[in-house]
Amino acid sequence: MISRRIIAWGTLFTPLLAILCVAASVPPRTRVSERTFEFTYLTKIPASPVGAKTLRVWIPVPQSDPYQAIGGLQIQSPFPYVKHREAEYGNEYLYLQFPAAQVRSPEEVHISFRVTRQEHRVELEARPATAQSGAVDSPGLQRFLGPDRRVPVQGVIAELAAQETHGLQDPLEKARAIYNYVIATMRYDKSGTGWGNGDAIWACTAKRGNCSDFHSLFIGMMRAAGIPARFEIGFPLPSDQHDGAVPGYHCWAQFYVEPYGWIPVDVSEAWKHPEKKNYFFGAHDDNRLQFTVGRDIRLNPPQQGDPLNYFIYPYAEVDGKPFTLESKFSFQDRMSSSD
Repeated sequence: MISRRIIAWGTLFTPLLAILCVAASVPPRTRVSERTFEFTYLTKIPASPVGAKTLRVWIPVPQSDPYQAIGGLQIQSPFPYVKHREAEYGNEYLYLQFPAAQVRSPEEVHISFRVTRQEHRVELEARPATAQSGAVDSPGLQRFLGPDRRVPVQGVIAELAAQETHGLQDPLEKARAIYNYVIATMRYDKSGTGWGNGDAIWACTAKRGNCSDFHSLFIGMMRAAGIPARFEIGFPLPSDQHDGAVPGYHCWAQFYVEPYGWIPVDVSEAWKHPEKKNYFFGAHDDNRLQFTVGRDIRLNPPQQGDPLNYFIYPYAEVDGKPFTLESKFSFQDRMSSSD
């Protein structure tokens, strides 16, 4: 009788023990932060030049993705518009075309929407079997290994990449070495001229600039080292404010390593906040809004001017020539959560 009880308990205990062991082996889910807010994008169209015939305007519009949900889009425009998507990166935007004579006094296009932005964090310490995988987005990895007009992958950029990754085989170790190099070499400095164009050669020489310069150097070196990397741009939200004007853009990057997929990185924020250096190698916080991806943007319908260096502000042409518009941006928090 005793032996039967032992056998019965053993029969129950064995699967229970197995369940407990499996549960213990699963890493705890990382808590991610989340921020919900209303965002307003205002485009001011000045009166057309005397004698102008046709005015065309392209205004970027953000999209939902796994880390941000866009909803409640409202567009107020005095002119007809259509929504388009450019072919290479899939960026979306409003397109307006009308006789320039219709703009006798300044007009405004008002875009507003709600955003729920979630922290994007990849646990690089996780074993490959439990790492977060990521789908390869259009246009595929090959495009993110090639050059942009201001981001070459040959010459001095390739020499720097080879120097900083010498002896390393693991792509994550190479990426970390390049990340550390850019932070140690560059400084965030928007004085004077030359900065803000995302020119990797200029950044390499001047060793300063804003986020576009930091990430252009990083992306160029990563691609030269054989690691796909892409440029992303949007707007920053202050972590210590709940509403107000947003003075300008912020940009960041992602790079691709199997089996993790796309890995977020923010080199300029890591420079400005040394205490978060490790965090920003593998994470984007929720205090941001992404608008577009990529450089050298060719719009559709096509602009007559050069491809856009990057696409965050409205672009316009009058009779085929670039025409300057003004824009303003603001936000207001609706809900903030750390769950």
